[in-house]
Amino acid sequence: MSTNSRWPAPSLRLSKGEARRFLLAHQRLWPPRRLQGKDGILEYVRQVGSIQFDPINVVGRNPDLVLQSRTRRYQPGLLEELLYGERRLVEVWDKAASIILTSDWPRFARHRERMRREYGSPSNPQMKAAPQVIEAIRDRGPLSSIDFKHQDRIRSDWGIPTTLARAALEILHAMGELVVDHRVGTRRAFDLTERLLPADLVSAPDPIDDSDYRAWQVLRRIGGLGLVSPTASEYWLTSDKVKSKERQPILSRLVEAGELVAVAVEGLPDQKFFLRQADLPTLEAVRSKRPSQPKASFIAPLDNLMWQRDLLRLIFDFDYIWEVYKPAAQRKYGYYVLPVLYGDRFVARFDPKFDRTSGELTIANWWWEDGVRVDDRMSAALIVCVREFMRYLGAVHIRSGAKITRDKRLGWLLSRQLSR
Repeated sequence: MSTNSRWPAPSLRLSKGEARRFLLAHQRLWPPRRLQGKDGILEYVRQVGSIQFDPINVVGRNPDLVLQSRTRRYQPGLLEELLYGERRLVEVWDKAASIILTSDWPRFARHRERMRREYGSPSNPQMKAAPQVIEAIRDRGPLSSIDFKHQDRIRSDWGIPTTLARAALEILHAMGELVVDHRVGTRRAFDLTERLLPADLVSAPDPIDDSDYRAWQVLRRIGGLGLVSPTASEYWLTSDKVKSKERQPILSRLVEAGELVAVAVEGLPDQKFFLRQADLPTLEAVRSKRPSQPKASFIAPLDNLMWQRDLLRLIFDFDYIWEVYKPAAQRKYGYYVLPVLYGDRFVARFDPKFDRTSGELTIANWWWEDGVRVDDRMSAALIVCVREFMRYLGAVHIRSGAKITRDKRLGWLLSRQLSR
């Protein structure tokens, strides 16, 4: 992730602590759980552009985990209402399956057009089925892949074996012809875009000129995290990829225009970072205000804060890998392990399980980061965090795995304050 002189020279220098606190403040995690209701959720999505939607549900889906760490007394129904009731948020493809403000729909017109060019050939099997799929939805209302009789299997354009109906739904969604009407578990039911989104929004032209489009993508991606390295390739995936050779002139031009600030971080002489000029007030607030008493939060595996893993290692000294897709024997920690944030440091990670039938939350294992000293303040903050997490899940009691009871630093986890 090292950088060199081809990038604009930094005009701002931060300590690692300032960099950490700025990132957390930008991500509405300094402190956590301060946003209020649906307006707070919309404020956060407006700030970062998008939230990744991964449907795996161990202790909630990724967007719910993202929002429970930022929103006071969060419940998944709030997101459901914004997505499928009020339609102020919408599911699209943005680096991955994501949630954006519905008002941003026109800004993704180029991406939808690219999907039509790349995948819309009439020779594609799913496009041959597309007219029948659209007609069925027009006649019968929202449908999912299991609502179609013909379940012929093909290999989708993404290389995944699937049914022809599902592949057609996917590509029509990517092209903007269909929108997710609702979900039943992980299954999506689609309806015609023209029936779910306002006509003036659907027909609105892209407000961004061709000459500014790549710059808009770069600014938006930087805003998704707050402080980024120009060379972390996994982070720069966008709905329309901005390639590495394009990034340097765009970043230089945005710095010259006063829209970006080049940043150096003390102790990292070979690295350069960028933040948006518009986010400088957040940095100044972090620098000028005394830190409040540290609070704890559990962070989603695909949280915006986790998108650039090299940045986590450099700024937070925290090494995290999501091990969902690793064979069990190759996992170092577990299937769905959540990072634990306390103040401006990651102090631990843990392996949760939730039984929705019994309402039991199990902490199967807990791993402290090296050098963490647990005092009364940290224990109290972690108790509050676990209680809030249980409330979000609807858990009625908590159980600790066998390894937990042998760690004296986890005595707080056995506290009566965690019983409901």
